[in-house]
Amino acid sequence: MTVEGYHQSRFTEDGRRDVLWQTLWRYHFSKIIAPDSCVLDLGAGYGSFINQVIARRRIAIDLWPGFVDHIAPGVETIVGSVADLGSIEAGAVDFAFASNVFEHMSQADFATVLAQLRSKLSVRGQLCILQPNYHFAYREYFDDYTHVSVYSHISLADFLRAHDYDVSDVQPRFLPLTIKSRFPVDPLLIRAYLASPFKPMGKQMLLLARPRR
Repeated sequence: MTVEGYHQSRFTEDGRRDVLWQTLWRYHFSKIIAPDSCVLDLGAGYGSFINQVIARRRIAIDLWPGFVDHIAPGVETIVGSVADLGSIEAGAVDFAFASNVFEHMSQADFATVLAQLRSKLSVRGQLCILQPNYHFAYREYFDDYTHVSVYSHISLADFLRAHDYDVSDVQPRFLPLTIKSRFPVDPLLIRAYLASPFKPMGKQMLLLARPRR
């Protein structure tokens, strides 16, 4: 998904985003992604996730041509739709990640991504999805004018199962909705939030799934 002016209005570059993802990598994702993995970032944006990843191979794809200017050295870049994974070898990907992507796509395009991804994931491969949870974020959900599909932690898990993925983890309140708030983006606060069983303002969900073999 790319909309003219989106990166100058709704999705602008923000240093707080890098602080968030540095902390998420250190205290969460580094624990579930092995160093010998091939990691694919679907809809990489400013590279906030993939630039932090330590892995054998890193691939980033985004429809926005300007994203390549924000990607760290050593990361392979593909300018194109996440619904077209033809340039990635079969069985190459161990961890596919999509942050705030599928709410911008039709269900038909999302299904296409899932179908293509099946052949790209390795035997141990899994898909991780992080995005707004409509169940908790219904008031703000369409403040982003590019949102076209609505998912809760229940409907997204069911959608994945309906397309032959087994869901292994559902966290309905993984993170607050946005970094654009009155609360500071501080590594210590983020670490405490991740560790806490209570998630005030948690409006982004996280799901892990694997193709059903």
